[in-house]
Amino acid sequence: MPGVPVDYTRLSDPNAEYTMRDLSAETMGVTAERGGGRDVEITDVQTTLVEGTYPWTLVRIYTDAGVVGTGEAYWGGAVPELIDRMQPFLVGENPLDVDRLYEHLVQKMSGEGSIGGTTIHAISGIEIALNDLAGKILDVPAYQLLGGKYRDEVRVYCDLHTEDEADPQACAAEADRVVSELGYDAIKFDLDVPSGHEKDHANRHLTEPEIDHKAEIVRATTERVGDRADVAFDCHWTYTGGSAKRLSEAVEPYDIWWLEDPVPPENHDVQREVTQSTATPIAVGENVYRKHGQRRLLEEQAVDIIAPDVPKVGGMREGRKIADLADLYYIPVAMHNVASPIGTMASAQVGAAIPNALAVEYHSYELGWWEDLVEEDGLIEDGSMAIPEKPGLGLTLDMDVVAEHMVDGETVFDPA
Repeated sequence: MPGVPVDYTRLSDPNAEYTMRDLSAETMGVTAERGGGRDVEITDVQTTLVEGTYPWTLVRIYTDAGVVGTGEAYWGGAVPELIDRMQPFLVGENPLDVDRLYEHLVQKMSGEGSIGGTTIHAISGIEIALNDLAGKILDVPAYQLLGGKYRDEVRVYCDLHTEDEADPQACAAEADRVVSELGYDAIKFDLDVPSGHEKDHANRHLTEPEIDHKAEIVRATTERVGDRADVAFDCHWTYTGGSAKRLSEAVEPYDIWWLEDPVPPENHDVQREVTQSTATPIAVGENVYRKHGQRRLLEEQAVDIIAPDVPKVGGMREGRKIADLADLYYIPVAMHNVASPIGTMASAQVGAAIPNALAVEYHSYELGWWEDLVEEDGLIEDGSMAIPEKPGLGLTLDMDVVAEHMVDGETVFDPA
């Protein structure tokens, strides 16, 4: 680390005046002057909801060393209350013990359903804040806590919308505009849009005219920008296994990056059958929690691309573990993300630290003040997110912007 000289000859000298443990502490900057060392304790955990693209749940963890960590949990009405419930399990603990505290919260919250859902959303937000906090205490970027980095920037794919999402030419025009004017070379559209041919939404069955309509959206967009950008399509768990197979087959002639979540997430057997029935790449993972939930998808080759959401399915270190499991099966990772800059940067830090990262989603291109939430500028440029070398996540909340966009009834963080 700059400014900390290391005498490597002492590593093999049994008579050296200090031990490897001393050297590690010195090189990682955990002296009292640089963050407080191992005696830091958590003093408080707070949340604030910001009305962004979704209600962003920001999490702050305070310590007796004056160092504060910021995280974000996937949105959900009960998440702040769940985090309040977990506060007593964290106060007095050492924030550097990220894995232990994560498992501690999972165990303590088992009655609230900590194998998935909003309880894991809440734990994910705390875990991200702990990584930000640990990075600041140790004076290293968050990616260093995950094992170091493979890349200096992470590709970002932009989730797009139009006023008439059912119009193939409108989708193609928006794709062209975003690729040409905003510099993205990876985009995604919703494909579970009305076609005018629906018979019965409840039975999840696609008629042939519906499939033809969705294939036309795929054709129009990929033909317009396919030589300049990768294009993915999201189905939001909408169709039967048979309909998903027919849809996947219908879009095989087109150069599509992936088809996302074509069937509901509960039945792995159906998911596997759909994926293995088609040459169209299938992406899944946003609604499958922790590494335990992703395991069957990966082991049974039920996905072509795994798509966990870091502030939703388990946090940064769990994201790393999912990526490691995916790498055993040579499956790439494209992180789903609808977060503010905090959650997006957490995902990007994970993307920097894993070998099999494809991209991180950006869901707020129409929200003019997204980047204003933090003091740093230029977070996404030319379709990529640069990874800061500052400690932790490398971002600083702009408290004035937080206060300006808070959900009605919320209060801004109290540093006391």
